[in-house]
Amino acid sequence: MRWEERDLSYTVKPGDTLYRVAFQHQLDHRDLAWWNGIGRDGTLQPGQILRLDPPLPGELRRPHVPSNSGVVSSRRPPAEPVARPSTPRPAAPAQPRATPRPASAPVVGPKRWQWPVRGPLLARFAPAQGRKGIDIGGKAGETIAAAADGKVVYAGGALKGYGELVIIKHGEDYLTAYGHNAKLLVQEGQQIKAGQAIATMGLGPQNRPLVHFEIRRLGQPVDPEPLLP
Repeated sequence: MRWEERDLSYTVKPGDTLYRVAFQHQLDHRDLAWWNGIGRDGTLQPGQILRLDPPLPGELRRPHVPSNSGVVSSRRPPAEPVARPSTPRPAAPAQPRATPRPASAPVVGPKRWQWPVRGPLLARFAPAQGRKGIDIGGKAGETIAAAADGKVVYAGGALKGYGELVIIKHGEDYLTAYGHNAKLLVQEGQQIKAGQAIATMGLGPQNRPLVHFEIRRLGQPVDPEPLLP
């Protein structure tokens, strides 16, 4: 999906999480949180409108929350104008916002990746054709394993085109995704070890047993093959 084709805002739906929205729009979850003033807990509210592009320099963004959501706004009404004091007063501290990662922070990934399943390579990485990962064949019901240590940040079937999907976070910079599963064996928030069973293989779009596997670095899909042994 090219940037110019992408909407620049998104309305949160029930069940959405910060990681799921970021994954769906090929964004780093930390950028999405920073641009929208989302705290470290990453909490989203249904109806909240998220921006999907960086704010202008000096622009402070807060998430839009509908008035009927039950969330109390932190904005206060503007104060009545008062006469300017003769003695200059120090500037008020800036409103706290989610802390972005330093621009110079090194990108750190797992020291070693492993294949989620051993099988024939059915489709290679080809983002220009819409393939953001690789398809690996096998037998229906075969165990799918985690490619590295990490934490499950999504497990469900709400993302169109992925079927039953597991997304695992590896450190702060990498995610892996495992799509078209028959059964999920893990839950969101669960800590995972490399090689641990996370799902069983289901059927892909052509009714062929496979797992769709992606590696994302800073929110962007990368070719998994050079990283795998």
